[in-house]
Amino acid sequence: MSEAVSRRRALGMVGAAGAALGAGGCAAAVPPGGAGPRKPPPTAASGAGTGSRPGSGARIDALLERLTLDEKTALLHGGPDPAPLGQAGYLPGVPRLGIPALRIADGPAGVRVAKPATALPAPVLLASAFDPALAREYGRVIGREGRALGQDVILSPMANLIRTPYAGRNFETFAEDPRLTADLVAEVVRGIQDEGLIATVKHFALNNQEHSRDTVDVVVAEQPLHETELRGFEAAVTAGAGAVMGAYNKVNGTYACENKPLLDELLRGSWGFGGWVMSDWDATHSAVAAIGAGLDMEMPGGTHFGGPLRQAVRAGTVREDTVDLAVRRILATMDRFGLLAAHPPARPARDAAAGSRVARKVAAAGAVLLRNEHATLPLTGAAARSIAVIGPTGQLPFVGGGGSAHVVPDRAPAPLDAIRGRAGNGSTVRYALGEDLYGRPLPPQLLTPVADLADRYVEAGRNWSHQGAFTLAADEEWTLLVHYTGKRPGVRLDGEELFPVRPGVAEQFAGGLLGTAPDGLTVRRRTLTLAAGPHRLAVFAEGGAKGQRFRLRHTTNATRAADLAEAVKTAEQAHSVVLFAYEDATEGTDRNSLALPGGQARLIEAVTAVNPRTTVVLNTPSSTTMPWLSRTGAVLQMYYPGQEGAAATADVLFGDVDPGGRLTQTFPADERATPVGADPLRYPGVGGRQEYGEGVHVGHRWYDAQRVAPLFPFGHGLSYTTWEYEDLGVRPARDGLRVEFTVRNTGRRRGTEVAQVYVGPSAELKLDQPVRALAGYRRLTLEPGESQRVVLDVDARALSSWDPEAHAWVLGPGRREVFAGRSSRELHLKAKAVVNSR
Repeated sequence: MSEAVSRRRALGMVGAAGAALGAGGCAAAVPPGGAGPRKPPPTAASGAGTGSRPGSGARIDALLERLTLDEKTALLHGGPDPAPLGQAGYLPGVPRLGIPALRIADGPAGVRVAKPATALPAPVLLASAFDPALAREYGRVIGREGRALGQDVILSPMANLIRTPYAGRNFETFAEDPRLTADLVAEVVRGIQDEGLIATVKHFALNNQEHSRDTVDVVVAEQPLHETELRGFEAAVTAGAGAVMGAYNKVNGTYACENKPLLDELLRGSWGFGGWVMSDWDATHSAVAAIGAGLDMEMPGGTHFGGPLRQAVRAGTVREDTVDLAVRRILATMDRFGLLAAHPPARPARDAAAGSRVARKVAAAGAVLLRNEHATLPLTGAAARSIAVIGPTGQLPFVGGGGSAHVVPDRAPAPLDAIRGRAGNGSTVRYALGEDLYGRPLPPQLLTPVADLADRYVEAGRNWSHQGAFTLAADEEWTLLVHYTGKRPGVRLDGEELFPVRPGVAEQFAGGLLGTAPDGLTVRRRTLTLAAGPHRLAVFAEGGAKGQRFRLRHTTNATRAADLAEAVKTAEQAHSVVLFAYEDATEGTDRNSLALPGGQARLIEAVTAVNPRTTVVLNTPSSTTMPWLSRTGAVLQMYYPGQEGAAATADVLFGDVDPGGRLTQTFPADERATPVGADPLRYPGVGGRQEYGEGVHVGHRWYDAQRVAPLFPFGHGLSYTTWEYEDLGVRPARDGLRVEFTVRNTGRRRGTEVAQVYVGPSAELKLDQPVRALAGYRRLTLEPGESQRVVLDVDARALSSWDPEAHAWVLGPGRREVFAGRSSRELHLKAKAVVNSR
């Protein structure tokens, strides 16, 4: 640890301080921004409570007495499902004792199984609404659908912070801000479990990147650990999460899944967690150390918690009562949700229509209007009657990211169709591809001897191969793509295999957009510069047991130039342009750059040069640099908007819905100027070690501390109307401060605003503190001319810091500045109030 405190001291001793201060602010009350003291959770099986604690319950005692050692260990690791539903994992039960199996599905943005489910917007888009009540609705959709689709446990929500903009899974989580993350995580957990599905908060802890996630040692001091990353997990525990997933990485020198200070002393001892801890898939590294540290379940198999654990018990290196305790935690949670009852809760029917309504509501609510010059949006009058839609994701809906967050949607209309439908009769909506994602067929005459590789079928049990040559007249950049249905064909160019099998999850997870062609074929691509002269191409494909289709495609300088010219011509012919830009992110891979991939920057520059009334719609996972920004009329951030993203995008573009989303992460002006951008030890790590050297200054706090101007600040988002803030009053209140101010809609349209409150540091507290910390927020919808008096309680947690010497939260007394406004950098009002020490 960088401050030389022990792991045990760094992670322990939260409970007494939490009791003294109350944990308000970690699990926000609804309405949003409110923060009263934490109430004892209920104990209803289907609700948010912690339920039966391990060690209680006559039913569990009786089961433990009858279970054999083999049966006990079988309950501590996954196994093969005899009737798989396409889910992530399966825990065999013990049929002779009436202990049912558990099916465990991925699910941050919906239920990931083989059957269709509601593909919800990515959690980062949900978070942009700044609405805990909406987060609970989102969780309820996941909970109901999980139960309806035969699942018992969902691997959701993800509570890790957006620490680096490069992290490949930023779209799966909520925010860079600990307070906002905690509020929303808690409500998603409650929503999931309202419907009787067991929620699993992940990845505990500090799994904030994909690069070297299996091995990196994350080194963090005690104060920033408690003030930043742990906030969301503590909120999930308070909300009653039934399970916690241990992370892949090490935490201060010890793997998270065998980290006793993290799992036993903090999670269970200080926070009172009564559920079970499962490993991330293949994140278990031992039997003795892991179960001794508090890991209860190894997933997806029994490499360590199968035979090796039984051997350790028989050899005396693991006590059988340690195994019993892990089994008890699992059974007690199952019992809490009614799964051990003689008549378990009936599974509901899917309500696809209700899921669709929530998906559209969330996507529209989280839409963030980053820029809007010269009233480019909303599209009205002539702008709504003559539109050019440009970009591949204008015609092909970008539903969600890749990896474990991918969901098979019920339906996913194209934005182009939604825009045409909304524009209506009498309008002209033209389309241009702009950039080809899946390639054009290789000309049959390209190769000698001739071969048609546009669409071939290889029969079951047969093989097909071809070797040919071609010659290029000049150096040229090509992207070669193979589309296939079975075992990936071998494609060798000049003796090099273009599409080798990649290690680990990088092979399994290839993205939510680029990895699959519109007709469902798997896609791999490779871009390379080919020299002028002769080249050799060899293709080999196997039909396998079922036969397979495959095709070889390419893009070249010439095809890219043709696509660009078509886009420019289409833009010239229209009054307004809606240009869809994308970045495909996936589990297993971090981003290489914050710029848009491929030729999209060039496309935007060319289109805006001929039509400045261009709106760029971003379907991207996280923050993006925008060297082309000043040329655009508007920029609308839609992230990954789910199956109803097309309709929601049209709702916002045409002004049927005010863009009420606000950024939950800072967009940097320069990717070298981020909290981790200039220090490889912070990201991605050096020599397998990563240090959280930014301390408590995560996200927007770092930009404030370093006085760095972002491209767009945390909390930023424009509206189609105008807003005024006035009359700020702050006074001491029970457990903190009461903040009041008036927000007025001064424009001519009904609009949605997210009023935000930040607090400054305490001069009397000799600890590192943010320049400003988010302390509360309120989402408002007001008619033209309407005003509302906003009342927010800033609780003790928001006014406190973690003291690494006392291992406790300590209140920051004295005169504190309080700010209210539209974003972390647009704070219209400021006042001071005295926080009284206790």
